[in-house]
Amino acid sequence: MDVYCDLQVDVNGEQIFMVDKKVICSYSGRINKLIGKLKRGTRYLKVIFHDFPGGAESFELITRFCYSEGKVEINSINVSTLYCAASYMEMEKSVSGNQNLFELTEKSLEDVRYWTWSELLDALRLCQNLMPVASSSGVIDKYLDSLIGRVASSCETSPCPSTSSADSSGFRLSCDTKSTESLRNSAFRATWWFEDLASFEPFLIETLVKQMVSKNLDHGILSKFLFYYQKSRFSAAKTMDENCKTMETVIEMLHLLDLSCISFKTLFGMLRITLNLKISKCSRNKLESMIGSHLDQATLDNLLLPSPVGSSYLYDVNLVLRLLKSFISKGACCVPLTRLRKVASLMDLYIAEVAPDPCLKPSKFLALVKSLPESARDSYDAIYHATVMYLEVHSGLSEEEKMKACSGLSYEKLSSEACSHLACNKKFPSKSAGQALITQQVKLKSLLQETNQASPYLDSPCSFVETGSPGHEDQQIVLYAGKLDLSTENEKLKEHLQGMQWRVLELEKACRKMQNQMAKMLKSRISSHNNARSLPRLCS
Repeated sequence: MDVYCDLQVDVNGEQIFMVDKKVICSYSGRINKLIGKLKRGTRYLKVIFHDFPGGAESFELITRFCYSEGKVEINSINVSTLYCAASYMEMEKSVSGNQNLFELTEKSLEDVRYWTWSELLDALRLCQNLMPVASSSGVIDKYLDSLIGRVASSCETSPCPSTSSADSSGFRLSCDTKSTESLRNSAFRATWWFEDLASFEPFLIETLVKQMVSKNLDHGILSKFLFYYQKSRFSAAKTMDENCKTMETVIEMLHLLDLSCISFKTLFGMLRITLNLKISKCSRNKLESMIGSHLDQATLDNLLLPSPVGSSYLYDVNLVLRLLKSFISKGACCVPLTRLRKVASLMDLYIAEVAPDPCLKPSKFLALVKSLPESARDSYDAIYHATVMYLEVHSGLSEEEKMKACSGLSYEKLSSEACSHLACNKKFPSKSAGQALITQQVKLKSLLQETNQASPYLDSPCSFVETGSPGHEDQQIVLYAGKLDLSTENEKLKEHLQGMQWRVLELEKACRKMQNQMAKMLKSRISSHNNARSLPRLCS
């Protein structure tokens, strides 16, 4: 056959092919359309392709097919390239009625289920260089469907049969002795494919995992694979951009899974890695959201993350605030109280750790304290001690800034010792000391009322109550229940507070002793009453 080359084809800037326009046009609808738009009489033509799937090597296979009148060997090695090239060149219907390359390759792809595992992996790796046509043409979906079917079937494990028959005791013993080996085999059957798929590019992993999720594959296994993939890709990455892309893909895919199936510890490990990566804000938000929703599983070490470069804080306080926001995103009332209190205890430890940071602003300190509702804590003593440390380190704060730092305290949930210490602490603003004293006065009045109701022998305005035996002065409890002259001057309040705190403590002791005595008296009365019924009266 005489070859007349009147058409130049530039393939992706890699190579220029001189071909016979008539031969190529008889198979390719795309070339036909391009040439049909040109003016007649043009002797030499040139077509430039910028995104030809597979590049110059792929176009050469197409030309061989055209020049051999459709005679070409199609196998698992070249079918992906030929299929994508045929789709790109619109070779679904030959102009002269010759062989149709697209139909030939499509028919060959029907045998994918008979390919070996290695052939299937090689075809998928090749498709990574045939994008985006490999995706739009559907060939990747064909391969992934076959691959996922094989993975799913291999992950299915049949449990050891159980029966109540006496004849089966020997069989049950055999199952028990092989239980360890069975577990190992089950774990291998579930994860054997991890290493083979770890070489795929992130965009292919994204498509793969989405299809696996849609086919209801175990989310626990998928999360383990994604963690394995991230570590494997990071160890082989050459640039920071590769790591960013990998991390973003893994986060996006983990976000599709059931959070209860994902290792919380590994998520925090990923969070530490992302501190040095410039991943997208969307991916970072999703990772923080996953961690925040299970913040009650965290430890103090998990939260002590260094602040970003350029920040003056010692620890990344803003990150912890975002995690807390995610934890109560649906409202504190929707979070079980046990989980809420776990996080509150964790935050008490965290606040105590960051309080000595000289760069921590009062607004941030207050935000940490008030990040959880008051109901999350039974006692605010830990917060008080953290506030003490904060004010000691930040001694240069104005009275207004000190009040701001102290405004997160719940004085009603402070112990008597903490209130007493607060009122005598000159580093605290005078208004806080006054508030602590007023709170303690209310507690004292309430306690006195309860005591009066418990015993008619104790009057409110009494000066003392003797609960011990004569001669034991240390058993004498002094009560002060007169009207307290609450002055607006905080110094006077502070002077009275120490004495009042002592009286409160002593009063609590007195109440306990009185309750014990009353219980004994009641018991003795019941006993004497019973004896009176059972014994006859003595005659005088």
